Amino acid sequence: MLGVRAVCLDLDDTLWPVAPAISRAEAAMMDWLSRHCPRVLERHDADSIRRLRAEVAAENPGRVHDLTFLRRAALERAIAGSGYAAALADEAFAAFFEARNRVELFGDVLPALEKLASRYRLLALSNGNADLAVIGIAQRFELAVSARDAGAAKPHPGIFELMLRRASLAPGEVVYVGDDPLADIEGARRAGLHAVWVDRLGREWPATLAPPSHRVRDLAELAALLCS
Repeated sequence: MLGVRAVCLDLDDTLWPVAPAISRAEAAMMDWLSRHCPRVLERHDADSIRRLRAEVAAENPGRVHDLTFLRRAALERAIAGSGYAAALADEAFAAFFEARNRVELFGDVLPALEKLASRYRLLALSNGNADLAVIGIAQRFELAVSARDAGAAKPHPGIFELMLRRASLAPGEVVYVGDDPLADIEGARRAGLHAVWVDRLGREWPATLAPPSHRVRDLAELAALLCS
């Protein structure tokens, strides 16, 4: 890809599987509640707290991109509604967040990042709230942008535009890499970036979207594509 100076990567389900991390994090949250706010569990389980999060999102359409806000606000409702101080939601969320960032990188990730970094600037952009510093790989990226930073989630062009401004790059100088056809690939293309679809599961591409220009099975194939 001529003129590419940077590779920008999605995080969840691109660098690590997100479902196990969220499952572990919700279990840690529920364990914290059982020990510190046991009355909450007389009224709620993980599913009902998810429903509270959906209620918060419906009431705050301008903040649906902010997953930290949604989850903390749902915890505050559950905790305060059970007769505890609402401020305990901060501690309950901290228990969730610590476990949410105990991710297991796909085996191809670190070698590929090292290879890519020898030729390109590495950036990260995610709709999620993973913390690369807590995970332990922040030093491998020049910058990281989240939906919370941008006030918009992929595929909205605003999140890509914020990344470009912060990195002082033009759209054509960046290849964006992600697993989600709409949020990652179509979103990046609409913002003028090159895009590579990481399809680890052998999925069908949505018929409603133009096919991707590039498709790889993992980051090892990505590094081979971009560094050959």
